[in-house]
Amino acid sequence: MSQNRSTAVMQRRIEPHDSLDDFPTPPWATRALVQHVLIGGGFRADTLAAMSSREPCCNRGYMAKPMAETFKSVEATDIFPYGYGETADYLSMARQSLVDFTIFNPPFRLAEQFIQRGLETSRVGVAVFARASFYEGIQRYRRLFQPRRPTFYAPFSERVILVKGRLLDPDRQYPKIDAKTGEVKRDPKTGEIILARPSTATSYAWFVWLKDTHIIGRTESVLIPPCRRLLTRPGDYPEAE
Repeated sequence: MSQNRSTAVMQRRIEPHDSLDDFPTPPWATRALVQHVLIGGGFRADTLAAMSSREPCCNRGYMAKPMAETFKSVEATDIFPYGYGETADYLSMARQSLVDFTIFNPPFRLAEQFIQRGLETSRVGVAVFARASFYEGIQRYRRLFQPRRPTFYAPFSERVILVKGRLLDPDRQYPKIDAKTGEVKRDPKTGEIILARPSTATSYAWFVWLKDTHIIGRTESVLIPPCRRLLTRPGDYPEAE
């Protein structure tokens, strides 16, 4: 299957049933969870530093690595061997040890199952990176949000750019790719490659369930302020090196 490498992800993120749903999460988005949702929501940095964590959709480690900056330990796995962490099917594992936090960007079609497993195997909480519209859907409301309301709903005020199969730096220009042909776009007059910065029309948010408060039935909204540049570190974008 050819990958859509367009720098502008304007379509909805819907993957075929057998797709790996390979959309790497920029590291700054995970740091935003820690700084503006967890610590901003009452956790202390030294408390988090004593906790264990799990990332069951670790991909190439773009979320697990910033998690390691915060937590005492990070157990990183993925169903596909991307070259980071262990290869394991999170939903098929019969038994799993408990961790304090489970944090992940799940395959969209399996998100509810991942959240349920995370709640079963986490002592403190579960944090899920998903489209802001993940809240929508009557059946999802009945199965997930009505019985287990999130403690925090934290949308980003600044767009988080996800591109299939790649992690692109929003401050860098890349060759534009024709979504239909997969070929690099060129200026019809000069023949030069057309460059553009990555962009997106999709909004993302963190959905956080804390085990001791999720049954209260009230969700606190936390708007994550613009913080990409502040939370980006050297080496976060390998293709920019």
